[in-house]
Amino acid sequence: MQRNSIGKDHQLTIRMVMTGLMLFIAYIALFGILLISGLPLFLVLGMGIAMVFFQYFMSDKLVLKTTGAKPVTAEEQPKLHGMIERLSQVGGIPKPRTVAIMDIEAPNAFATGRSPNHATVAVTTGLLNRLNDDELEGVIGHELAHIKNRDVMVMTWASLIVVIAGFLMQMLFWMSLFGGFGGHRREGNGGQAAMIMMAVYVGVIVIYFVSQILISTLSRYRELAADREGAIMTGSPSNLASALNKISGQIAQIPEKDLRQVEHANAFFIIPALQGNAIASLMSSHPKTEVRIDRLMEMQRQNWHLLR
Repeated sequence: MQRNSIGKDHQLTIRMVMTGLMLFIAYIALFGILLISGLPLFLVLGMGIAMVFFQYFMSDKLVLKTTGAKPVTAEEQPKLHGMIERLSQVGGIPKPRTVAIMDIEAPNAFATGRSPNHATVAVTTGLLNRLNDDELEGVIGHELAHIKNRDVMVMTWASLIVVIAGFLMQMLFWMSLFGGFGGHRREGNGGQAAMIMMAVYVGVIVIYFVSQILISTLSRYRELAADREGAIMTGSPSNLASALNKISGQIAQIPEKDLRQVEHANAFFIIPALQGNAIASLMSSHPKTEVRIDRLMEMQRQNWHLLR
């Protein structure tokens, strides 16, 4: 049974559009700052085009590389492939082009890709070993919901500005240490050049943190939307709630040094591998697990038999 007409979240669509518009403004501001800094126009445009090209065609491969996820065939993992194919049909989307496994004990999963036709779903060996079939189905439904909602694509594009701004922050920081803010300037205009570069540095920092907050805010809502859509795909919110509870508890027992190897994909995971403290809650990419579980159990108490 296909449920692709059920559970559409218009709030998610509005949030993605608004976040995209605000990030576009941030892109324009960053572009202007780079021009003010004295960089040639062709260099700024070249950097932008190169980064967009890389982000569009290579972002999913980069995530797989940084997490150590390896593609597996249907012959190697028939149950996993079969579950993904069946739930993809239920959700009305193509089966993800790549199914991958990360050989780590921490139970987790993520989805990535630039479109539903170029998507990847990856799970860890820890997830396969610790969840029963119903719980695993709940997690797979959640990840496929990200692909169906296209928020994976939006997050991939949105993260580009953070990558660029973060790189510029590091570059400008080292320039300041070695006199790049006017250490080799000519007499008479050195002070003005130093002030311009300092303004550029501050501007890049502001853009970085504003973009990070925008992305984190969207990311927290997209997780709740994927919980809901994934629960609709499987027809059982309680299975996903049980999986989230189990994953959260198991991750807390994994040594932090073992989680560091996948921290680069933290925002993509169903539950972040590394948990932040209260100070970092504004930048958190996920809502609290307790909130997600409570929302799913409330859904379970409603008339879910009507969706079966």
